[in-house]
Amino acid sequence: MVDCVFCKVARGETGKLVYEDDQVAAFDDLHPRAPVHVLIVPKKHIEKLADVQDGEDACLVGHILVVANRIAKERGIAEDGYRVVVNNGPGAGQSVWHLHFHLLGGRVLGWPPG
Repeated sequence: MVDCVFCKVARGETGKLVYEDDQVAAFDDLHPRAPVHVLIVPKKHIEKLADVQDGEDACLVGHILVVANRIAKERGIAEDGYRVVVNNGPGAGQSVWHLHFHLLGGRVLGWPPG
């Protein structure tokens, strides 16, 4: 999708990536909610989690979680713990219509989250 801001970031047109491979891109959140707040997005444009299909998309989501773990280790938050959050739809707080996973850590995170 040409006008999608996260597609532009994933293509390297704007922003600074902290991780990239052939399937995903990751970058620091512009408005962090924790000392570590990284967004991990698929390069394939998928609007929301509810749009993920069996097969290729399911493997992509699994890969995103592996990348989240890798970044958590690199950022030094894997040992103490971290949270991975996906907002699906407006009622959950999704505001950018490109599937993205929030990796949060670096402080004690309360429960419930919202």
